[in-house]
Amino acid sequence: MATAEDLTRFAFRLPEVEERPHFERSSFRVALPKGKIFATLPKDGLTANLMLTREQQDILCAAEPTVFSPLQNKWGEKGATLVALEQADAKTLLSALVLAWKNAAPDKHWALLETVDLTL
Repeated sequence: MATAEDLTRFAFRLPEVEERPHFERSSFRVALPKGKIFATLPKDGLTANLMLTREQQDILCAAEPTVFSPLQNKWGEKGATLVALEQADAKTLLSALVLAWKNAAPDKHWALLETVDLTL
């Protein structure tokens, strides 16, 4: 079982991440160059939203339907994916979070992943 604390801890292990408010939730962003959101966490801490591609969303939802589902709005049609944290294990959450981070980070930042410890 993953928690909101796990998501926050994992997000801050990724390079160039900052946390900022986004409406009624926390958002995690790649700080440079534009502060692009890759994940959000509502106050209840039971779910999270990851900004995935449609292809990534389709794969994760098919592989782990109790963990991942498309958001039920236009953002969901673009890949925004709901994560049921209580249903996710830490390894699955971290892997999905890295995908979302890569989607938000400029390609030149991807090499920075090699400088961080992503082991559990």
